[in-house]
Amino acid sequence: MIIKCAIVDDEPLAVELLASYVKKIPFLELCGKYNNATDALHGLGEMPVDLLFLDIQMPELNGIELSRMVPENTRIVFTTAFNQYAVDGFRANALDYLLKPISYADFMEACNKALQWFQLVQQSEQPAASPADEEPRSIFVKSEYKLLQINLDDIRYIEGLKDYVKIYTEQSPHPILSLMNMKAIEQMLPSSRFIRVHRSFIVQKGKIREIERNRIVFGDVYIPIGDSYKQAFQDFVNAR
Repeated sequence: MIIKCAIVDDEPLAVELLASYVKKIPFLELCGKYNNATDALHGLGEMPVDLLFLDIQMPELNGIELSRMVPENTRIVFTTAFNQYAVDGFRANALDYLLKPISYADFMEACNKALQWFQLVQQSEQPAASPADEEPRSIFVKSEYKLLQINLDDIRYIEGLKDYVKIYTEQSPHPILSLMNMKAIEQMLPSSRFIRVHRSFIVQKGKIREIERNRIVFGDVYIPIGDSYKQAFQDFVNAR
């Protein structure tokens, strides 16, 4: 596949260095070079790209701010000389974070990571070869800078924390932390297997063993059933 990309950096030499790297990557197509965030915002609005190599520290509008304004489908690889921005890069849902001076090897590794991401997205959008009513057996979620495949059978429940979700599985004592909201992960899960019981909780129906005083019990964890979800949950229980 071909990934359309652009470069934004207020240092012309840095732009040209990355442009020379892009030319060496066969699956990248350079569609834009910008020396400031304002020009980039205008150019990307007219010609969106799949992947953006984005400097963080720039005048007027920095890279973190610009990353929130580009089209939602554009993925970000941050480039900066300051490693204190790593956490901000993670919160901005970046695919990777490259520290200047950027070597070709590090650049190529980031590009390969981006290629894997887009290939997974492409596969998920293609119709399955199996019958149309067959449900997925797993989902991919981003945790830190990795894509993790999680078997649906392993998921017990999911907890929402503002812009993050915690996915509790039977295979690990620690939850998987992913930067997404509850609505996004709810759309990824088959409704025949999962039910939202609270604004902050989704549970797998088949894992429910005990209900006590409007709470679902998972060992020493008590999950509340929200008032707006009680009727749907009661309908599920009655159907069983």
